[in-house]
Amino acid sequence: MSEAEVVVVGGGHNGLVCAAYLARLGIDTILIEARPSVGGCASTVDDLGARFNICHCEHNLVRAMPIIEELDLALYGLKYVETEASSVCAFHDESDPWVVYSDIDKTLSGLAVTHPDQVDGYKRYLKDALPVARLALDLAATQPSSLGFASRALQKRGEGLSRLLRWSRSSAMEILSRYFTDWHLIMPTISVGPTVWGLAPDTPGTGMAALGYATRHINRVGRPQGGSGSLTDSIKASFEAAGGKVRCGSRVENVLIQDGSIKGVRLSDGEIITTQKVVAACDPKRVFVEWVGETPRKARKMVDKWRQLPVPEGYESKIDAVLNKLPEPIWGENIRAAHNGLNPLGQTTIVSPSPQDLIQAHEMRSLGKVATKPTMLIDIPSVPDESLKTTSGEHILSLEVLFTPYSTPGGWVNSSEPRRWLDIWSSLMGSEGIEKIKKWRVMTPENYENEFSMHKGHTPSFGASPLNTFFGRDKELTRYKTSIDGLYLSGAATYPGAGIVGISGRNAAHVVSQAFHTHDRLGESK
Repeated sequence: MSEAEVVVVGGGHNGLVCAAYLARLGIDTILIEARPSVGGCASTVDDLGARFNICHCEHNLVRAMPIIEELDLALYGLKYVETEASSVCAFHDESDPWVVYSDIDKTLSGLAVTHPDQVDGYKRYLKDALPVARLALDLAATQPSSLGFASRALQKRGEGLSRLLRWSRSSAMEILSRYFTDWHLIMPTISVGPTVWGLAPDTPGTGMAALGYATRHINRVGRPQGGSGSLTDSIKASFEAAGGKVRCGSRVENVLIQDGSIKGVRLSDGEIITTQKVVAACDPKRVFVEWVGETPRKARKMVDKWRQLPVPEGYESKIDAVLNKLPEPIWGENIRAAHNGLNPLGQTTIVSPSPQDLIQAHEMRSLGKVATKPTMLIDIPSVPDESLKTTSGEHILSLEVLFTPYSTPGGWVNSSEPRRWLDIWSSLMGSEGIEKIKKWRVMTPENYENEFSMHKGHTPSFGASPLNTFFGRDKELTRYKTSIDGLYLSGAATYPGAGIVGISGRNAAHVVSQAFHTHDRLGESK
């Protein structure tokens, strides 16, 4: 039997961030991870003689937060590689691509060549969206409380606040259509907004996705050198340097509750770790359905709510490949000509369907089928970061595909779909891409379920409105404290949601530390 002041369950980036802050505050903390290594979906793994990111991970929001500095992650090996452009926006209809840069003037100059009639709309969009995006980032870095949020908004003199509230209730399509008359300017941010969330762009409440371009102008996109897992590896090192302990290959069977309070966790091998505080940085439904036995009276309403919620199905897949030679996109020459020789492979390429094709994609998804023209994210991460080349100098391909439903007819094991996605990719590479693939693998929703304990391959994501967050509704998600004494939540299902942000972990650590009457400023060691 072991003991600790806090047990954090889940070694994804939020769990690691939470554990690292607690350890740096002098709190005895153990982190439990079921997989052989930490990182979760932010990790980088070895396969096919190469290194692949588990998810198509670019880091933007986490770099706008104070976490990297507060945890001294540069001292533990974290270094970012920045691409020249944020993304190339390409399309299945093979129309002219356009490019998003961190630099606004560069973006506008490129649009003046490829989509001149949309330049004024982009300027109007930035005038309205930039204040909202800056406020949203500031609020994300603020410990959630009505007073804290109000104070931060007042510091900004309310700039962007009314529009933030309006946009949060609107749909992404409604907002973007106010500025752009050409769908080629609308769909790329739809592709990395509502589409990644599994929602149609006309769904009310998706309006904050309209900030997609604006946030890329505020904070430059970066990639951890050596792969996305370099971030989680550095957090782990920071945690252990502060005295924290990591237990990989250990799975929590259930939490132990006595007199309405947490008393420990039982692992699948029968070992018990006694503790009075548990932070579950994983799927809340799994916590309340599988880990909690007899529910304390005051927590029954909360637990019953979670147990009655349906389990959504995952819809993302990813192909990783080793390339014997770099391909040439069909838009490569146009990109170089319009953007002063920009390497078309040096950043993520978002391949978007038309609005009508996206409607079809949602309809087919409901039938368990993959869209004819799926949304794709194409990346060759070894181009901007040569440390990701194989030992023999080969490049690697990352191809993420949406929507690829978990319940596909006949299952995924013998599905011909992944090969079809490669054929689509090859056609975008001038039909020569397949010849350049030496070997490849696919991660489907079934793989994510089996290898990462994601129920039906689905990643939970916080989706409540800003007003819910402001007033602390669903407090287990917006304030991280559940109705079971000593049980806290963190992770993608809690505010501010999915993506590489880390603020959920930081916020949860603050809430837990308050229970110890710790007055040290978060981010500093005792």
